[in-house]
Amino acid sequence: MISIRRDEMLTAVGGVVAVTLLSLLPLLNDGFYLSLGVNLVLYASLSTAWTLFSGPTRFVSLASAAFFGIGTYSVALWLGSLPFAALIVIAALASAALAALVGAATLRLSGVYFVIFTLGLSELIRQIVSWSQSRFAHKMGLYVFTDFTEADLYWMLLALTATVFAVGWLINRSRLGFALRIIGDDETVARHVGIATARAKIALFMISGAFTGVAGAIMAPRYAYIEPQAAFNPMISFLVVIMALLGGTRRLWGPLVGVIPFTIVMEVITARFPNQSSIVVGIAFLAIVYLLPDGVTGRIESLRDRLQRRVGAGSEAAGCGTIEEKAA
Repeated sequence: MISIRRDEMLTAVGGVVAVTLLSLLPLLNDGFYLSLGVNLVLYASLSTAWTLFSGPTRFVSLASAAFFGIGTYSVALWLGSLPFAALIVIAALASAALAALVGAATLRLSGVYFVIFTLGLSELIRQIVSWSQSRFAHKMGLYVFTDFTEADLYWMLLALTATVFAVGWLINRSRLGFALRIIGDDETVARHVGIATARAKIALFMISGAFTGVAGAIMAPRYAYIEPQAAFNPMISFLVVIMALLGGTRRLWGPLVGVIPFTIVMEVITARFPNQSSIVVGIAFLAIVYLLPDGVTGRIESLRDRLQRRVGAGSEAAGCGTIEEKAA
């Protein structure tokens, strides 16, 4: 049975209140701010889903674009045949299946090898989809026409983000979450204590991929015309990693600290300097790796711990002085 502490209960209540307030945005604005809100909740869900796996395991995955594209094409291919809710389920299952296949083949790799493989995966799938469409459909894209408005997409993405947080909270308090934290600290030790490391990593990789696929499915109606270059855009993978690392992956809510400012900055850069956005992403990635390896939340926690140690050392020194004065 899961026990809930008072601080966790307050956090949960605060989260419910925040989601309720955020859900009112489409009622207040249906222009620029709603469009920005869609982008914010999109990357909030993607970055948090990425953190579910990469946070505890410390495996840097660049496969987000692959899962996102799978979800997008799940809607584009069968929109005329199945209801949208069924397509969401198909997107989640297809992305999870891809994650299971990739995980079984690659999660024994580590470091730069895993990063390169996951980056190449997105490009491989994009090329396969492009070849298939040109070879069999004699066209490079698919139309996606629905009755969904920007507000509908915002509410669906907000619900997805809340679901990712809820699932992440449950995982962190489960045996799977505990096992993954041990794997992240030392995988050799995890194997020696009897943890099925490969199975645990594949399970969480599937969950993370499924959420990313659902996000892609929800965003498909916004694009209207789906092409492989847009659906499997590697920039999605890089933006997700940058936002998550900027905020920090020590806490489930850490990516939000990176998503909000970086999404706003990218909106401004893309609007004013559309040809320089890739340069900004590259510079941001280098700056975060070198200056904020643990993210903003990690740096704040480090400063807090350092301050507490100094306060504790000062208190001990004052106590020792008092004892010496009494002895004298």
